[in-house]
Order: sequence, then C-alpha cells, then structure tokens
Amino acid sequence: MNPTKFVFVLLSALVLAACSLGSGSPPPSVVTASGEETLAAAATEVSFVATVNGEGISSEIFAIHLAQYQNAQAEAGTLLATENIETIVLDDLINRLLLAQGARAAGFVIDDATIEQRMSTLIQQTGGQAALEEWMTQQGYTPESFRAELSLEIEAGWMRNEITAAVPQTAEQVHARQILFSDSFSAERVLEQLQNGSPFDNAVQANDPQELGTLGWFPRGYLLQPQVEEAAFALQPGEFSDVIETELGFHIVEVLERSPDRELTPQARLVLQMKALTDWLAAQRAQSAIEISLPQ
Repeated sequence: MNPTKFVFVLLSALVLAACSLGSGSPPPSVVTASGEETLAAAATEVSFVATVNGEGISSEIFAIHLAQYQNAQAEAGTLLATENIETIVLDDLINRLLLAQGARAAGFVIDDATIEQRMSTLIQQTGGQAALEEWMTQQGYTPESFRAELSLEIEAGWMRNEITAAVPQTAEQVHARQILFSDSFSAERVLEQLQNGSPFDNAVQANDPQELGTLGWFPRGYLLQPQVEEAAFALQPGEFSDVIETELGFHIVEVLERSPDRELTPQARLVLQMKALTDWLAAQRAQSAIEISLPQ
C-alpha cells in the first residue's frame, strides 16, 4: 500500500489526524550479567513539546504527527510555505488531549477490550498485522506508544461525541433574504426607497434579479457574518434592517418568517455542533494550565 495512503487509512480510523502520547512510555530495560535490571544505556529522559494540566505531549509523538501532516498536505498539494504547520499540529494535539481529559473528568473509563477491538479494526483496514506493524515502525511508533495514543483517541472521541450530541435537533430560526451592495451609497439609496414604502420585492428585482441573497431558514450561530445574523433576529416578519456593513460589503436584510422551535437542517446542525465543540475547547483552554516548549 502507498505509505501516504496508509497514513490516511489509519488517521480515518483514529478519527483525528493529530494524536498525542499522554505521559510517554517508560524507557526500555535490560538485564545485566549479575541479573540486575537497569535502564538501557541509550534511554534518555522523555522530552515534551507541551504539557496540559500536567500531562505531557512528547516530542517524539509530535515529530511523528508533524511528518504525517506534511506528507498529507504534500500529497494533496495544499502545503503553503507561509503556514506555521508546527503550531497547527500542536494545537490539534492540545485539543485532543483536552478532550481526553474531559472524558476522564466526565467519568469515562476505557478498558482493554475497547482498545483491542479498535486495534482489530485497524489491522483489518490496513491489510493485516504485519502491515500495521511495518507502518508503525516506519513512523517511529513502538507498540506501547501506539496503544497509548489509540487510547487517547478513544477518550477524545467519546468526549467529542458527547459535546456534539448535546446540540438539539430544533432551534429558534428565521427565514430571511438580503440584498448585498458593494458600496454604501447604493445601499443607502435603496434603504431610503424602502423606508418610503417601496416593496422589498422591487429592490430585489432591481439589485439581485437572480435572488442570490436568499438566506433561507437559519438558527443563531449559523451565518458567517454575525452582524447580519444579529440584525435578522431583531426583526419581525415583513421588517427590514438598516444598512449593515461587513467585510463582504453592505447588506439590507428582510425577515420573511420566524419560528420559535423549528427542526434544524443537517447542515445547520453540523455547523452548530462544530461551534459547540469550538466553544467547549476554548473554555477548556481558558481554565487549563498549558505550557508550550515548542521552539519559536
């Protein structure tokens, strides 16, 4: 199997592309001629690129996932020279560890049977035990570090599912449309016409004949322009907003309908789930002790 595609198979099974080794594996030991067990001469103290609430992300695991990220981006042709990929990978590792810690705090306990089941799935998806072991060796994993990483992923996945599942199926929503202008003069001129009684339909026909400004039904937290969303939720059906300036231009919004509890579309719920996950991680970061030793 192509090594890069092999990475994709494993990452899809692990769910997150960036995984972290919680506290590092203990160094190997050897038995001397006298029968005494000592640390291997080559063993060195585990170094960390970051610690999260006292739990470390090892430099070895960071290096593995940095290389995997670079290879995946090169394969897709999207790696930009200006990207700070070290920070991107480390942020993913920190987020994943925060999720795993959150799962433990919520009472989730992982058992050996779960890890063995996930390992069996990986073996099947990657073409057998030998193929998986070969890939692990090529990437720099030991069996112990890979199992530890897999354990963290299961914990993080559980917490992530808990957060996203908590997003309700329904929400307050508005059905709206907008007219977008590239300059404030045109927007103010149309607003004056609307305020003087001109129908919104006429403004749409004159300025957006293809009705590209149709927003449909949406809940709070869905639109990319929060100013437009805030204005829409402040309106009643048939009302229109003042001119709203955003990075896209100048908007005038009209609300057509409102519903206090309408079923979310799959896309809208997905957006709210991603927002819930982002908000949860931001809150955890704000209250966590995170120390980063990644070279700047």
